Amino acid sequence: MKAKKFLAIFTSTALCAAMLAACGSSDSSSKAADSTAENVSTAEGGAGGSGELIKVGIINNDPNESGYRTANDKDLKAAFSKENGFDAQFSYSLKNDEQIAAAQKYIQDEVDYLLLSAADTAGWDGVLKEAQTAGVKVILFDRTIDADESLYEASIVSDMAKEGQTAVDWLKGQGLDSYKVIHIQGVMGSAAQKGRSGALTDAAAADSSKWEIVAEQTAEWNAEKAQQIVQSVIDQGKDFNVIYAENDDMAKGAVAALDKANIEHGVGKKVIVMGFDCNKWALEELLNKNWNYDGQCNPFQSQYIKEVIDKLQKGEKLEKKTIIMDEKGFDASTITQEDVDKYGI
Repeated sequence: MKAKKFLAIFTSTALCAAMLAACGSSDSSSKAADSTAENVSTAEGGAGGSGELIKVGIINNDPNESGYRTANDKDLKAAFSKENGFDAQFSYSLKNDEQIAAAQKYIQDEVDYLLLSAADTAGWDGVLKEAQTAGVKVILFDRTIDADESLYEASIVSDMAKEGQTAVDWLKGQGLDSYKVIHIQGVMGSAAQKGRSGALTDAAAADSSKWEIVAEQTAEWNAEKAQQIVQSVIDQGKDFNVIYAENDDMAKGAVAALDKANIEHGVGKKVIVMGFDCNKWALEELLNKNWNYDGQCNPFQSQYIKEVIDKLQKGEKLEKKTIIMDEKGFDASTITQEDVDKYGI
């Protein structure tokens, strides 16, 4: 065992023995983590002048979840490579229990850093305390969690609540006589879902005479499920004029249902279409006036994470615990080809 981890465990054994007994991973947890872990780099090399690779366990959502997640995963794999001085393993799941099992396995493997994009905001205290006791430094990326800040080193995230508020403020600015919204949600309990749902829920509650949520259902970031939700609303004969989809793929599925029913959408049309993430193809839909709004969610977080690790490796104090990604929303009436090329992922 590494000296720093032996010391951390030795000095805290008397105080933390009970906690470790409660939080220790089971054989089934280890097997679950093993089944999702992908060893990306194990060759020898140098890092930080020590001649050893920095061991990193990266827990993320399924790369096939969305274009955003694919770009996020690609960015992380390029950054945390053998050539850059890292021995990185990746685990993927949309389920909190599977992610926690993966985290426990990485702690057992004595990684130096645990990078986490949590499937759900709750339930992380136990395993993060386990990591802290073992001397494993935790860095959050992409999503926040409901845990004390002392349990992680840094958080490099999007402000999901701000993303939702920016989108709803834009929608209010359209000056509709009434807002009849099909609200297509992402995976329930995730930071992205909670943040992007919050502002819309508040707007509808604040003025029920003008705002109506015609349908509200999770499509779990999936285009096909979103299409089914919108098709169901159409089949029921319900009136609506806004599609508020919490990612681009679900907006794409919703539009497929509109097209099938010959319902006009986009700028100056019957239905306003809103998405999030700024996939390049989605921004092109705005440029072509087929969609109305797309909220940015920046997937390129690796450079910020690497800067944090570099400072921690040098024993330097971090200036900020939380780093918020710079993001904005795009309007079909003002977006340019330059915006598409610059911000599309």
